[in-house]
Amino acid sequence: MPKLRLILIVLLSLSASVGGAFLAQSLRSKKPTPPADDTELPTVPAFHLTERSGKSVTNADLTGKVWIASFVFTRCSGTCPAVAATLARLQAELADVPDVRLVTFTIDPDRDTPEELKKYAERYRADPNRWLFLTGPEKEIHALANEGFMMLAKKRPDGKPGDEFDHSTFIVLVDKAGRIHGHFDGIPPQRSTDTEAYEASVKRLKDRVRELAKD
Repeated sequence: MPKLRLILIVLLSLSASVGGAFLAQSLRSKKPTPPADDTELPTVPAFHLTERSGKSVTNADLTGKVWIASFVFTRCSGTCPAVAATLARLQAELADVPDVRLVTFTIDPDRDTPEELKKYAERYRADPNRWLFLTGPEKEIHALANEGFMMLAKKRPDGKPGDEFDHSTFIVLVDKAGRIHGHFDGIPPQRSTDTEAYEASVKRLKDRVRELAKD
């Protein structure tokens, strides 16, 4: 598993640093293939963070829920609004599935206080009972992204305001036991020729969410 995680992190890092056109298209067009045995799936590490409401939230609080994770920061001037819009879309289109949660982690917790996250959540009409926004120690959240979710979250030493971090734009599907079932595109494609494949990917994600919610 460590070797697999390393390979995925390297690939996702390349995706973020060079635009990821080829990699993103590859992941968009191919349905994730789950292991034959669910026990082989990686598990989300333990975390203890603060929600925009001020309440503490741990990974254990999500046990029994199917959830979709994302990593953004509120000052982001690039892809984060598109990722948040995708989550808002999923919130609406999965409203009939009660045991589903959306969980957004900020990778800029020094600025993204619970108050800032609350304002950000309001922009997307996030249901406080179904869509959580979490903040906490930067080191913990970045480790959670990089090592736990096999994503990329890294501060840019020379980043300009609104562009201070390199980060993945994938959203991650997690089952009721905290096992990761796959990474999906968090932003729509720029080219109209890719729209059909993207919508097929969104449909696969929603179908999989519904399947896992029944288990």
